[in-house]
Amino acid sequence: MNPCADARAVAATVPGAGVGNAGLRPPMVPRQASFFPPPVPNPFVQQTQLGVARRIQIFFLGIILLPIRALLVALILLLAWPLAAISTACYPEKLTHPITGWKRKITLPVLKFLGHVMFFSMGFVVTVKGKIATPLEAPIFIVAPHSTFFDGIACVAAGLPSIVSRNENVQAPLIGRILRALQPVLVSRVDPDSRKNTINEIIRRATSGGEWPQILVFPEGTCTNRSCLITFKPGAFIPGVPVQPILLRYPNKLDTVTWTWQGYTFIQLCVLTWCQPFTRVEVEFMPVQVPSDEERSDPVLFASRIRSLMAEALKIPVTDHTYEDCRLMISAGQLTLPMEAGLVEFTKISRKLKLDWDGIRKHLDEYAAIASSSKGGRIGIEEFAEYLKLPVSDVLRQLFALFDRNHDGSIDFREYVIGLAVLCNPANTEEIIQVAFKLFDVDEDGFITEEEFSTILQASLGVPDLDVSGLFKEIAQGDSVSYEEFKSFALKHPEYAKIFTTYLDLQTCHVFSLPEEIQATPSVASNKVSPESHEESTSDKKED
Repeated sequence: MNPCADARAVAATVPGAGVGNAGLRPPMVPRQASFFPPPVPNPFVQQTQLGVARRIQIFFLGIILLPIRALLVALILLLAWPLAAISTACYPEKLTHPITGWKRKITLPVLKFLGHVMFFSMGFVVTVKGKIATPLEAPIFIVAPHSTFFDGIACVAAGLPSIVSRNENVQAPLIGRILRALQPVLVSRVDPDSRKNTINEIIRRATSGGEWPQILVFPEGTCTNRSCLITFKPGAFIPGVPVQPILLRYPNKLDTVTWTWQGYTFIQLCVLTWCQPFTRVEVEFMPVQVPSDEERSDPVLFASRIRSLMAEALKIPVTDHTYEDCRLMISAGQLTLPMEAGLVEFTKISRKLKLDWDGIRKHLDEYAAIASSSKGGRIGIEEFAEYLKLPVSDVLRQLFALFDRNHDGSIDFREYVIGLAVLCNPANTEEIIQVAFKLFDVDEDGFITEEEFSTILQASLGVPDLDVSGLFKEIAQGDSVSYEEFKSFALKHPEYAKIFTTYLDLQTCHVFSLPEEIQATPSVASNKVSPESHEESTSDKKED
């Protein structure tokens, strides 16, 4: 279908178009399947409901179990600390070579045993499936889904391999020394080269031929509610070595372990879990996965295949959420929006629309300014019109419908970001801005007066009594608008570009529906917009 036919179809089906007929909804532009909403809207929320009977049970069991388990955990940590201290004595905090010799041989088996005892004392009943690969078979373990701090069970089940940890963690009293005994790959938040150094260290260890312990990685990078697998970060797949996926399951009727951005706190989860008679955990070691030649050169491809394989085994979907979505959730909460309003599937949106986190965060500020007065943090047609300082008209309904991708009568933040990038920004080019200025500048003097501005907007929106004084004052610094002022406003507010291009499409459709002899008559004169276009506009004027 050509643009004219598209415009005609849209004009004919806008709600309220036609005589005495509400019409149908505007036909949606073709949607890329990759932009469809994710199967799991929010994997970062967990709301465990506790009934009265369950609360009573937790209270009475807690009186007995909670102090006993807390005491046992503290005792085990105190026993582990001297062993970890012996193991890491005379070794720097940031290791340059692996811990070997009698220290490693004596302390490692005891630390493994204490790890199993500690989780058993917490009430965890662990079922291990599959065979653990050797360091030569798979230098890296990939663990998912990552949903709680109790996922350390996987580390104990895998034989205490090395992990990736922050510098601050190894400096913590008691726990820090035990963590150092695992020979972790340390990440620094203050070092700008930390990410590069971390990847280089993972590569060095993974390709050491078994000299270093295996590395255990949670590639999701943050905790979820286990309803899906979010984006795997490629760091663990960059070395291009075989990996062994490890699946974690918590098949319990009451979920007391999930630690997400919206839900119970660390202390609350510890109390709830330790007050249960037992908590089941399944740790499954899947077959070792060897990367293909293509995957060795493309770690994202390798990560994607492993994620799909694990999701299929878990029977859950995959989404393109990532830790950056969590940051946006926090920002949304600070802007008095519901936290889930910030979720956009950052990986997909940033890759396909070429947007970085700062750009999306800026859009969140704009979105909050529109949606702050609405219920549920979503934009309705009234808020959309108020933000644009325009009345609810057929053209505005059409624009709103293009943003509203799931046809629910409102625009969420994800739809807003996609709409700006796909619909508005491509239409907001220098050429379109110049054409728009020429159209508004009726007397061709290089400036737009409020009367000229009102006349064109009334025609394009189909509202004869439209009051545009508020919008005009936002653009103009005086009594009229220069091209530079018009351009500056257009670049900051790309939403208006789609309204204008829609109007031009409808005008073009009207012209091409006329007889050919009338079509030949120019309908819009080219005006003087800037010094560069002066000669062209003079020539066009003579031809008119």
